[in-house]
Amino acid sequence: MAFDIDMIKGVYSQMAERVDQARELVGRPLTLSEKILYSHLWDGTPNKAFTRGKDYVDFAPDRIACQDATAQMALLQFMQAGKAKVSVPTTVHCDHLIQAKSGAVADLKVANSTSEEVFNFLESVSNKYGIGFWKPGAGIIHQVVLENYAFPGGMMIGTDSHTVNAGGLGMLAIGVGGADAVDVMAGMAWELKFPKLIGVKLTGNISGWTSAKDVILKVAGILTVKGGTGAIVEYFGEGATNLSCTGKGTICNMGAEIGATTSTFGYDASMERYLRATDRNDVADAANEVKDYLTADPEVYAQPEKYFDQIIEIDLNTLRPHLNGPFTPDLATPVGELGEKAKANDWPLKVDWGLIGSCTNSSYEDLTRAASIAKQAIDKKIKPKSDFGINPGSEQIRFTAERDGLLQIFEEVGATIFTNACGPCIGQWDRSDLKGDEKNTIVHSFNRNFSKRADGNPNTHAFVGSPEMVAAIAISGRLDFDPMNDTLINEDGEAVKLDMPLGIELPVNGFAVEDAGFIAPDEDSSGVSVKVSPTSERLQLLESFEPIENESLAEVKLLIKAQGKCTTDHISMAGPWLRFRGHLDNIANNTLIGAVNAFNQKTNFVKNQLSGEYMGVPDAQRAYKAAGIKTIVVGDHNYGEGSSREHAAMQPRHLGVAAVLVKSFARIHETNLKKQGMLALTFANESDYDLIKEDDTFNFVDIASFQAGQPLTIEIKHSDGNAHTIQVNHTYNDSQIAWFRSGSALNVIKKENAA
Repeated sequence: MAFDIDMIKGVYSQMAERVDQARELVGRPLTLSEKILYSHLWDGTPNKAFTRGKDYVDFAPDRIACQDATAQMALLQFMQAGKAKVSVPTTVHCDHLIQAKSGAVADLKVANSTSEEVFNFLESVSNKYGIGFWKPGAGIIHQVVLENYAFPGGMMIGTDSHTVNAGGLGMLAIGVGGADAVDVMAGMAWELKFPKLIGVKLTGNISGWTSAKDVILKVAGILTVKGGTGAIVEYFGEGATNLSCTGKGTICNMGAEIGATTSTFGYDASMERYLRATDRNDVADAANEVKDYLTADPEVYAQPEKYFDQIIEIDLNTLRPHLNGPFTPDLATPVGELGEKAKANDWPLKVDWGLIGSCTNSSYEDLTRAASIAKQAIDKKIKPKSDFGINPGSEQIRFTAERDGLLQIFEEVGATIFTNACGPCIGQWDRSDLKGDEKNTIVHSFNRNFSKRADGNPNTHAFVGSPEMVAAIAISGRLDFDPMNDTLINEDGEAVKLDMPLGIELPVNGFAVEDAGFIAPDEDSSGVSVKVSPTSERLQLLESFEPIENESLAEVKLLIKAQGKCTTDHISMAGPWLRFRGHLDNIANNTLIGAVNAFNQKTNFVKNQLSGEYMGVPDAQRAYKAAGIKTIVVGDHNYGEGSSREHAAMQPRHLGVAAVLVKSFARIHETNLKKQGMLALTFANESDYDLIKEDDTFNFVDIASFQAGQPLTIEIKHSDGNAHTIQVNHTYNDSQIAWFRSGSALNVIKKENAA
């Protein structure tokens, strides 16, 4: 039986009325995305049609999911909200704080020791406030959500950008910052600009070496890392129904890499199969009763160009396997063309590691397809040339895979089976085969491959592919290997060719597990105490941010002018810094240390205008804070892409940064800045970015009249006595301006709950 079945049935019971009313208001057939949006309005039954890409709308999500790295700050904020229990079903999943090194058993033991304080905090605070807790080793948040909580037609938010994975089960699942989650936990509406719609029509069927992963690798190449910003991507067509449910999840998962608000598929037979295989017959039965409302109206898919803002069509019959990278997930290359491209760009051809798993590709089907390639290496006497690492998606996946002999196959080719956790995908990888900044290549089935992400080495060239392609490339040991056409020399000196992968959608003997790792909260938690030591290096109770006063926005100093890609990894690195995710002041010591300074092309090396010295970014910022001086960060396009981590907004705010001025923002990061009471601004004229010099001072001349729909004016004063006045844009509405004036969105919630 499913978790929260009564809530799910409640959603379905009101769906028909709300969707029918929305269809009448809009005056045309509806996409699936619109049906879910209009059936989850905060005010209930729709009473107006919304304009895509313009109207801010209040929604009522059905549930929330948090992973352990982001849950710490989210729950520390929720503790200030003045509520006894969360208002919607919420779960916490411990998957980020487990480092991959020696193997599952040893690594989990180390994690439970080194992060005991954090895990105990998360378990106790979950118990206190009625939150379901998934203990360390239970699995990767998004695989666990797909197996247990996702349901067709639902809306959920999660404090991780890959929350979108649940779109594989027909949800609108959206990654948010912790402050957004706190709003919903506290019984408040969740605000989102009504998204635009991108339709992806899939025709034909995947076969051979092509997989569901190649669909999104192709889409990423088309749309780039910012092409989906402000939009929901809805997949449809014969090719969509031919994909497995977990394959759909893979595609939706990597929608985060194109900046999409989320991605989704209409309810179909593959989703029903998955629901029933994961012991949720009750959800499948309930969904079948309203199945016409869990996909778009037929007219939409018949003439998609009339209903979507953009249409992409992909023929799965001709789609080729891809490897995307290095250093960005949208650099798409068909496998057969990669060798020539690598040589032209001096990418190392020798592959040191093949890593299989992550929230993107760790399902049973994924493991069977990769295992079918590994089994061929054994049978055909091919000794793998690269190291292997495997991260199963959940304890249920791991237990079933072990029962069915899949893990033994991987172990026979020398793979290390890591914990059911994120591991190398988020930089939690103690990689012992390389030291320093040695140039090297790895291939993985993850979603992101930004510089330094997996192992902290800026010269690790990481390429993203399907689990089966990763297995084949790792066995060959060469980036230019094309398993569809090339041969390998086995231990007998024979040239042998790998056969196409074979996968099993769902285990023939069903899923099995002894201990899934779930701990339910107590019915009566009045006696539960949540303790945070005042001397802890890992956890720190929060203090409210003070509002940024108009007077402080004069003589603002430039902290850094970031050049090029500046993701949340650059603003607040993961890896070893994950240990401080619950301690704002300590983790603030990594603020913007990965951003490239436009004036010297160095990282973590900026000019302190007070002393004239060059130093680390956090050091310079702490000097400005001590002097009572506000600062501004200037950035390039798609600033803040990547993870949903709100630390990338909270850390600069904590240190005294007042404003971030960029050419364009990634959606989640812009919202996070607003939630923390900062100014998130964009150049009205992008070329004004070039005006900014290293010793500049900024005056926000009309901040006193800050209002929705009106640009702001900034005077830029140069050290040579010259000055420029520029216009900057913003997307604040009246409520968001109230967050700024109050110091943060949380301050507004606290006032409302105290009233």
